[in-house]
Amino acid sequence: TNRSGHLMADAVRNIDKWRAFGVHLLTASGAFLAFMSLIAAGEGRWVAMFGWLGLALFVDGIDGPMARKIEIKRILPNWSGDVLDAVIDYATFVMIPAVGLYLSGLIGEPWSGVAAALIVISSAIYYADTRMKTKANYFRGFPVAWNMVVFTFFAVQPSQAVAFGFVVLCTVATFLPIQFLHPVRVVRLRLVNLSIFAVWSVLGLIALFNNFDSPDWVRWGLVLSGLYLFAIGGVVQLLDRRRR
Repeated sequence: TNRSGHLMADAVRNIDKWRAFGVHLLTASGAFLAFMSLIAAGEGRWVAMFGWLGLALFVDGIDGPMARKIEIKRILPNWSGDVLDAVIDYATFVMIPAVGLYLSGLIGEPWSGVAAALIVISSAIYYADTRMKTKANYFRGFPVAWNMVVFTFFAVQPSQAVAFGFVVLCTVATFLPIQFLHPVRVVRLRLVNLSIFAVWSVLGLIALFNNFDSPDWVRWGLVLSGLYLFAIGGVVQLLDRRRR
């Protein structure tokens, strides 16, 4: 009986390990999605590039809750999901959007190259900052969400000066003690935040289906919902300081 109990316990542990490793494989699939996105960027297929990045963003949104639910750090202590996630995120949030921005020439020469350099260098420094997250799960400093920023550039087509200025603003904000929203993990105003993020996502899909030739209401919707997601963390931080 004892032997049967041990065998059952071992079987359960093995199942848990394989299930946990499956979550790591799901996270790692983002590397393939990044690869496909990079190929599309090199071929100038911008809709495909952002389509693959969108899939990568979806995977990034679901693998974390899955990992926490099954206590993946306890089951597989020798495999760091945080490191794996950072590797994938740098490719999909930073490197590929910078490549797309540079190859598209959206900001013109030589400023597209300067903007890409600001993006990749500042983001690399950001990922090395151990103070990246606050206790309330806000990001400290602009969270290098360049996939969303560059996507908005493609969808809205701002002037070169406005686009370059926003890149500089985000680069500077990377190093400032301003909190930025994590739409899933921040508890405060979570329903509102998730709703607005959903609106931004739906409008983004419409822009993709229209090959970035969308009506004005889609463009303005992307701008307004994007500005909310960009600024709400800092607004909440400012209000909290005034109350104190």
